[in-house]
Amino acid sequence: MLTYPTPHRSPLARHWARYRAGYAFVAPALLLYSVFMVYPFFQSVYLGFTDWNGADPVKRWVGLANYRRLASDDLLWTALRHNLVWVVLGTVAPIAIGLPLATLLWSRPRGFTLFRTAFFLPQVLSPVVIAIVWSWVYNPIFGILNQGLDAVGLENVSRGWLGDPDVALYAVLAASVWAEVGFVFVLFLAGLQGVSRDLLEAATLDGAGRWRRFRDVTVPQLANVVNVATALLLIGGFSAFDLVFVMTGGGPANATDLIATYTFTEAFTQNRAGYAAALSLVMTAISLVTSVVFIRLRERGES
Repeated sequence: MLTYPTPHRSPLARHWARYRAGYAFVAPALLLYSVFMVYPFFQSVYLGFTDWNGADPVKRWVGLANYRRLASDDLLWTALRHNLVWVVLGTVAPIAIGLPLATLLWSRPRGFTLFRTAFFLPQVLSPVVIAIVWSWVYNPIFGILNQGLDAVGLENVSRGWLGDPDVALYAVLAASVWAEVGFVFVLFLAGLQGVSRDLLEAATLDGAGRWRRFRDVTVPQLANVVNVATALLLIGGFSAFDLVFVMTGGGPANATDLIATYTFTEAFTQNRAGYAAALSLVMTAISLVTSVVFIRLRERGES
């Protein structure tokens, strides 16, 4: 019987023969990602070097002029300061609230499903709905917050919460924290399923109290969950936009302006799309660097 030698195929041909089905499945998602993410990103990089107004068909190249202007833009530094407050409080508060709530429901007490649904409900709601509801809560005339304060004799504390430059940012931030607690709660509730109960029982036998068991046994085993939650909240803090835009529009007197709302104003109100593109790239760089530094510090602390 005659035998014929198997034709030699190059490594590239063998690789394609083995993985072509995988490439076929990935290709549609990669195409969509390229069209809606990669291309707009590089388009923003290009626009950041122009003085385009958003309508003119000619985009005049200005080099680094937009980036030089950033250093002397007082409104940018104000928005950045607000963003830092938002990132710090908007990261610490949801974790500080979500972790104890998850721990309380870890043992699945009576009403577990009801409480879990109630805590997670804000994540199901649209940010616009959340903003409108909290705007009603803060309303100086019929808002439930002022009515409650008046009912307990704290009339001097009542105010137009979203119209007071001293408290408007924190009022909007409180709505954001309320919305994010449910997300953090679910993350920690899932992470607690991997906590070793044997270690907890051993700590109990050694005489460790509830707080010490939580601090020295439970929390260290949730380090990876803390990393994920913190990184996501950090990124979300620097890109926060919807709640502020709907509730205050960045006012009063820029008291709640964040980098995202300031970028929107520059692009669509002031018609400075080139400068807005530079602002968006700065915001992206800040959030990326912050997240990478945090993760690196956490990894170094665990090693």
